[in-house]
Amino acid sequence: MRVKLVAHTPDPDAIAGAAARSCRSKKPVDEILKEERDKLLHSLEVCVERGHESVIEHASFTFSVEGVSRACTHELVRHRIASYSQQSQRAVKLEKNYVVPPTVSRDKEAEKIFIAAMDAAWRDYLTLIERGIPVEDARYLLPNAATANIVVTMNARALMNFFKLRCCTHAQWEIRELAYEMLKLVKKVAPKIFEKAGPSCVAVGKCPENDELCPLYPKGGKKPDLDKIVQR
Repeated sequence: MRVKLVAHTPDPDAIAGAAARSCRSKKPVDEILKEERDKLLHSLEVCVERGHESVIEHASFTFSVEGVSRACTHELVRHRIASYSQQSQRAVKLEKNYVVPPTVSRDKEAEKIFIAAMDAAWRDYLTLIERGIPVEDARYLLPNAATANIVVTMNARALMNFFKLRCCTHAQWEIRELAYEMLKLVKKVAPKIFEKAGPSCVAVGKCPENDELCPLYPKGGKKPDLDKIVQR
C-alpha cells in the first residue's frame, strides 16, 4: 500500500478558521485571512467545539492510493461524500498483483493455498485474453485480492467521519491501515482541523461498540494515545 497526499487546500486550518470568523464579521473572507493566525485558529476551534463543523468542509484533500485490494476500494467508495477515480479493470490489462491478508501470510499452509488460487486466477485470466476474450469480460475471473489504484478527494468533514469509522479496531484491517496512513498525512498540513481526529473513542471520547477489551477503549477518563497503539 502506498498513500500520498497529492493536493490540498492551501493552509487548510487558516481557510477553515477564516470561514468560521466570516459568519460573524462584516469583512469578506479575503480580508479576514489577513488577520493574525492565532485568531483564525481560535475561531476554528471554538466553532468546531460547538458542533458547527460545516466550516471545515472548505478544506479539501486529494490522495493517490496504490496497491490496495479491490475488497478495500469497495469499502472505501461506500463513503459517498467524496470523489473517486479508480483504475479500470475494463481498460487496463492487469499484471499479477494482489494483497495477501496477514492472517493468511502467518499460516504457511494457508498461504500456499491462497497463492495457488491467485496463480490459477491470473493464468486463466490471461488465457482468456489470448483467446480473444475482451479484457472487460476476462476480468470476471479476477479475485477481490487484485490490487487497484484509486484517486480519492474528500473535504475535512467527510474525512473526520471516515476516520471515526475506519480507524476503529472494528474496521476491516486493510481499510483501517489506509485510514491511518491518510490521517498521518493530513495531520501534517492541517494539524488544527485534525487535532482530535481518529476513531470515535479519540474524536468524541466514546466507543460506539462499547468494547472494553479494545486497546483504544477510553479508561479512567483518559483518551487513548494513538501514537502508542499498534494499528494492525
